[in-house]
Amino acid sequence: MESPHVAALQAKHQGLERRIREEMNRPAPDVDTLQSLKKQKLRIKEAITHT
Repeated sequence: MESPHVAALQAKHQGLERRIREEMNRPAPDVDTLQSLKKQKLRIKEAITHT
């Protein structure tokens, strides 16, 4: 059974994935924004695996 903390992290991870897809689908994606979102997503993924 997953904890509420892990569920919250997974929800954030999914939200970041959606934002990354949206940014990449823009006519001129902002590279800095994409980098930032991907770093946040990676940190959350690491937190999930270490929980």
